[in-house]
Amino acid sequence: MSTIRRAEATWSGTLAEGSGAVSAATSGAFTSLPVSWASRTESSNGLTSPEELVAAAHASCFSMAFAGRLGRAGHPPERLDVSADVTFEKLEPGWRIVSSALTVVGRVPGISADDFAKEAELAKDGCPISNALNPSIALSVAATLEG
Repeated sequence: MSTIRRAEATWSGTLAEGSGAVSAATSGAFTSLPVSWASRTESSNGLTSPEELVAAAHASCFSMAFAGRLGRAGHPPERLDVSADVTFEKLEPGWRIVSSALTVVGRVPGISADDFAKEAELAKDGCPISNALNPSIALSVAATLEG
């Protein structure tokens, strides 16, 4: 069984001077989020970017993959706070996403810090967004278990 999700974008003007908007067409969860080249390469100034949307996708995908792994291991999490820092960099061939660094702080009863970190690595490797990004970009996860 497969599922399809749709997002839509519009753009007006040149790359440097123009602007656009992106919307979640399938869910309608967000509409007309403004984007610009400057929001990608300089300050965001209240606009989003494709890289921020990739970071949101990676953080949410990883949080689900990690919760699933922990639950199957008999340690369902009380809470997982996840962030993803996606780096967009100008390289010789042009602008590229070069890395996505996940950070997770979790409250998970009955698991050791070592096992928490091991499960985090496995969840990073099994997350479908990680798989879509890998091997072309560097992926990492820093996992901290709260007392």
